[in-house]
Amino acid sequence: MQVIKLGGSLLNAEKMLMCLQHILNTDEQTVVVCGGGDFADQVRQAQEKWHFSDVTAHEMAILAMKQNAMMLQNLQPEFTIETTISTIKNHLFSIWSPDINELKAAKIPASWEMTSDSLAAWLATKLDAEKLIVVKSCDVDSRLTLDDLIEKKIIDGEFANFINHAKFDLKIMSATTFLNL
Repeated sequence: MQVIKLGGSLLNAEKMLMCLQHILNTDEQTVVVCGGGDFADQVRQAQEKWHFSDVTAHEMAILAMKQNAMMLQNLQPEFTIETTISTIKNHLFSIWSPDINELKAAKIPASWEMTSDSLAAWLATKLDAEKLIVVKSCDVDSRLTLDDLIEKKIIDGEFANFINHAKFDLKIMSATTFLNL
């Protein structure tokens, strides 16, 4: 099994559907984690304006991920929507629509310091996935270390905490590189 995190900004770069179609050309069980994209950006703007708590903003950002999952599954119906870890393993191609209560029970921190990249790493660990591929809309220099990627804000600062004891192979790459695999 592999977990593939597709950054929400891939929607703006118009590469999200290309990435999903590329995944369908494999025969490997795949769980897609979609970033919140524009929906999450709206949460950031609303929090800045209304000053609601980070816990509320975190839950709203999870809902942003769920909105993208719902939209993408509708556009690419070969994928199923899965909300809990226990149901994911039943499908060849699924899109994770995170369950807020499951994340609360796992004590996932409610902070903007953590993005859907870290949630994908958490999920890959929980699923005992063989691979985690994080696909970004920006160019990713393969020579950069994880610390470099965090420093350049390509990966969030909490990501390293979620992969400390991971057994999966990790690849972080641009959508262009991913589409050429």
